[in-house]
Amino acid sequence: MAETQTNQLSATGDSALLPPPRSPRSEFWALLRKNRLALSGLIVFGLFFLVALIGLILTTGVDPVVDPSTVRLQEKLRSPLSKANISSLRPEEIPFMGVYLLGTDDLGRDVFARMLQGAWVSLTVGFVAVGISVFIGIILGGIAGYYGKLHIRLDNLLFFGLLAAVPLATLSGNIPAAVLAFILALPLIGWLRRQSDQATVPSPRNQFAYLLRTRVFSVDTLIMRMVDIMLCFPTFFLILTVVALLPASLYNIMIVIGLTSWMGTTRFVRAEFLSLREQDFVAAARVLGLSDARIIFRHMMPNAIAPVLVSATLGIASAILTEAGLSFLGFGVPPPHATWGNILSDGKAFIFDAPWLTFAPGIVILIVVLAFNLFGEGLRDIFNPKLRERN
Repeated sequence: MAETQTNQLSATGDSALLPPPRSPRSEFWALLRKNRLALSGLIVFGLFFLVALIGLILTTGVDPVVDPSTVRLQEKLRSPLSKANISSLRPEEIPFMGVYLLGTDDLGRDVFARMLQGAWVSLTVGFVAVGISVFIGIILGGIAGYYGKLHIRLDNLLFFGLLAAVPLATLSGNIPAAVLAFILALPLIGWLRRQSDQATVPSPRNQFAYLLRTRVFSVDTLIMRMVDIMLCFPTFFLILTVVALLPASLYNIMIVIGLTSWMGTTRFVRAEFLSLREQDFVAAARVLGLSDARIIFRHMMPNAIAPVLVSATLGIASAILTEAGLSFLGFGVPPPHATWGNILSDGKAFIFDAPWLTFAPGIVILIVVLAFNLFGEGLRDIFNPKLRERN
């Protein structure tokens, strides 16, 4: 009896010495506070998001507080913090607080107002493009990881390829091609199946149809080979080619960047799903009769979201750089919208006479992209226990 009481007291004392359990959220913030660089990146990201929202409010509307498109030729190439010559300006041309905070460009436009508008454009392009790429990557990576052992016949693959051409052609504005692909899909597959069913040993007339009917591929092989093909192309030059063929538009920029940057997310999600589908909780969910969609999105996806968040954070920085590069080359967002890339492009001709036109957007792009990269690296260290222990 005494021994039992002693054991109970010792157990109670040991449990009292243990620290109270922490929730995953509190543990995440504790680890983030230890990583100074990642925390600094998160702070800069928060400030960038706030500035972009303020820029949207101040630069839009019928009578914006700061107008990035107002031309003042008599005030061109004014240095930063210079006061406006109010006597030579109309009331609607006077800048905010009567001061050019970041100077003016060769047309007398307020660089500060253009930088505010460019912040919202960069934020929109970054988040929307990454949202598109993450959505595609999760779908394809989940299919490759969960249904990878399934096989599909070549004639069915051709059918689905023609159907997939319909929305792609519609998005590109080629409506006749979309209608043609839809018209060809059903009759072509029906003809191929009729030809391949006519004989067990294919004749020269239906040998091609027989080959399509009997050739099979695994779903995982098809998706990953498609990823390999996409990775063979230099992404920026592929985007540059597509953007040059499409009408200049902010939406086209976001869609093209998103459609050419989903490969990394696909690989991450596939790798996580390949390990998760063999876990006991997935097997238990199958035994309970849960649907595949519920197993994937309710049980597997939350456990595979960590590398996706890291990839998305780093992808935002890449999308901002890509948009800035396209705008610098003249293929980005068309006027009158201001972006950091076209501000940088406008200033390259005046790099000695008005260096602020180059330094202002260049330094901001450097800081914002560096902040996203630092925060993404910090997330990778937090979500990976091996890297966390090493650091």
